[in-house]
Amino acid sequence: MARVLYGIHGTGHGHAMRGLTIARRLAGHDFLFVAPDDALEVLKPEFPVCTAPNLGTVFKNYKVDMWATVARALPILLRRERHIRDVLRIIEEFKPDVCMTDLEYFVPRAAERAGLPCLTLDHQHIITCCRHNLPPGMWVDAFVQGITPRWLFRPTSDNLIISFYAPPVLSRYRARVAPPILRESVLALSPRDEGHIVVYQSNSTHDNLVEFLQKATERPAYVFGFHRSHGREGNVIFMEKSEEGFLRLLEGCAYVIQGGSHTLMSEALYLGKPVLSLPLGSMVEQRFNALYLERLNYGMQADIGRLTPETLRIFESRLPAYRAAIASGLFCGNERVFGLIEAFIKEGALPLEV
Repeated sequence: MARVLYGIHGTGHGHAMRGLTIARRLAGHDFLFVAPDDALEVLKPEFPVCTAPNLGTVFKNYKVDMWATVARALPILLRRERHIRDVLRIIEEFKPDVCMTDLEYFVPRAAERAGLPCLTLDHQHIITCCRHNLPPGMWVDAFVQGITPRWLFRPTSDNLIISFYAPPVLSRYRARVAPPILRESVLALSPRDEGHIVVYQSNSTHDNLVEFLQKATERPAYVFGFHRSHGREGNVIFMEKSEEGFLRLLEGCAYVIQGGSHTLMSEALYLGKPVLSLPLGSMVEQRFNALYLERLNYGMQADIGRLTPETLRIFESRLPAYRAAIASGLFCGNERVFGLIEAFIKEGALPLEV
């Protein structure tokens, strides 16, 4: 049995759910998480957690609030040495054999100082460690916004990128791309088409979405993550966040309308559900996800501020083609990823690609 110190990013629940899935599956090892308050409700019921500040993103009006994000991060970064020392004390007490990070800032820096191997396991480094053929309008944003995974959450000596798309890895990084890790609760679902739509907004809401759904379709549209969690307006039903309720509706939906979250996109595709993606324009990772979703013919992307009923009519007319393309894809990499993590824990490095 090995001891693993695992740093988890706190914005959204996708990072924490991924860490929880890994720790559950590799129960033969002793996991200690370092995570902000946002992730505690996911991790703490099952595993020990030490808290650390989160360099998270602040959203407003379906955009990144850059000034609020900087204002949140600056005091934390000014005290970074204190926080790194806190993690070094955790390392001294816990005595981990290896460390892992899912877009967490302090654990990899403390691991480096302590001379411990550290594995980056996330999706965001698809931006940093891979080569992309981007449309002209994305190059500047990809460069500017790519500063965050390139420098703030820089790649470690070993990087395992979890993604439903697999662009070539740049030779200067020791990195591998593997299909997504899925929750056991998702793997247990039996997908079917009951005709309704699942709509999910994880980071920000846009009032235009409700009017769009009312005008564009008569299908029941179950909306999660909006600033309302109860009630109904025509065919739009506002839902309270509940994993069980959400998965039940996801299991039976015709398709998914969401932002650009990789976690939900991967789960929807695994269940054979086409996706209409409405990425945050100021979140380059979401734009990458939406771009590849469209290129692979798994769905379509659109600007949430410019939605018209015709957008949904075009999307629905392509559903058979989307479903056919999805049927030939690979969206679950659990066993492969768990095997690579086990190899890293044993050897202190990812095995080379064969």
